[in-house]
Amino acid sequence: MPTLMIQGTTSDAGKSTVVAGLCRALARRGVSVAPFKPQNMALNSAVTVDGGEIGRSTALQALAAGVEPHSDMNPVLLKPESDRGAQVILRGRVHGHMDALDYHAYKRTARESVLAAWQALSSRYDVIIAEGAGSPAEINLRANDIANMGFAEMVDCPVVLVGDIDRGGVFAQLVGTLELLSASERSRTRGFIVNRFRGDMALLQPGLDWLTERTAKPVFGTLPYLQGLLLDAEDSVGLHGVASDAAALRVVVPALPRISNHNDFDPLRLHPQVELSFVGPGQAIPAADLIILPGSKSTRSDLAWLRAQGWEAAIRRHLRYGGKLLGICGGLQMLGRAIHDPDGLEGPAGSTLGLGLLEFETRMVAGKQLRNVSGRLLPDGVPIGGYEIHNGVSEGPALARPLCELDGRPEGAVSDDGQIMGSYLHGLFDQPQACQALLARCGLHDGGAVDYAAHRQRELDRLADTLEQHLDIDALLA
Repeated sequence: MPTLMIQGTTSDAGKSTVVAGLCRALARRGVSVAPFKPQNMALNSAVTVDGGEIGRSTALQALAAGVEPHSDMNPVLLKPESDRGAQVILRGRVHGHMDALDYHAYKRTARESVLAAWQALSSRYDVIIAEGAGSPAEINLRANDIANMGFAEMVDCPVVLVGDIDRGGVFAQLVGTLELLSASERSRTRGFIVNRFRGDMALLQPGLDWLTERTAKPVFGTLPYLQGLLLDAEDSVGLHGVASDAAALRVVVPALPRISNHNDFDPLRLHPQVELSFVGPGQAIPAADLIILPGSKSTRSDLAWLRAQGWEAAIRRHLRYGGKLLGICGGLQMLGRAIHDPDGLEGPAGSTLGLGLLEFETRMVAGKQLRNVSGRLLPDGVPIGGYEIHNGVSEGPALARPLCELDGRPEGAVSDDGQIMGSYLHGLFDQPQACQALLARCGLHDGGAVDYAAHRQRELDRLADTLEQHLDIDALLA
């Protein structure tokens, strides 16, 4: 079946946004299209319609295509747990834990899952827009590659190479990448897309003409830098504050080493009355109205990092002065009395004392809980929804005072004075009414509602409009 693969000269060259834009543009033309990412390494993930887990950016691309996200769209997902090891997820399900060398050897077997998923997806859609990972010119990773040219060669699909001109050296990126490919890989690379250009096209055109003459391959288009584009990130998180009104609600989030699903905070980035700051290692912890402890892929390890960075004392001081505290998923687990991991599911086996701010304990158990859920915030009754992705099971009296009700069951916890809240729910702020109600509890009583779902759709249309204007999509289809 027709498959086009978008690869990049580097990580963050813009592959994910180009694939999302193409999926939306083709869907608007009436084409049955689906995204596909053979292998992804990311801590931002989503729950699929078949109860699996895939990278968040691929789920966004499915939304762009107007289809339900499915585990076939991202058959290999690697969730880093340390600098050398990751949880390996095959076709939506946890396969196990491997260090980098073991997985490098395992790729020969993983390619079977990739091929089976691509074949299954191709039987259901007319066009597949595939996305590479990192760069196809990573020489040390070429053996048994399934993420870039290894996949393209396996299914015999054409490739378009994206280069990011905003970071500089785009012609060296594109030509250098080609030079490091094999003859067959260069042949299947049909042309280029220059991404994130700001300036006068008249000054760029001589370089584009040289590139075409040098490589005998066309430039399908030059995409402008889209100011303010905010869509679900694959993994990277900016550590800078988000400027807002002087009287805004101040929200601070520690940028944990293994922070996961930080797209939970995108609605807060958009809120005109919220000032959101991510605080990285070694940075001063600013005063805030609300501190949010985010999700984590290695909760005990990240809790140790928090303590080493002085967060435990800062949180207790914050609470003494009346500040609010919210924990999401791994952040919820940190709020309890202890975290037990007897089987070493998220690192070395053992137990760690929690912050002790809520009366419950968490035990890591095999069998990850994956589900899309909906319900209502308590006691307000406003609708709330999202997804759960976690191993831990929490038990204790604090859970008898839940934050919300999801699918008819109580979920989360709230302290007796309402100052501390916690939940396993990702997407707490996605529903406009729930976002407004939660921020009101933290002091923003006259804050408006942010409809993040509508924002996503507008941004995807904006992205597709840009591609329609600046890319030769008909040539890409051909």
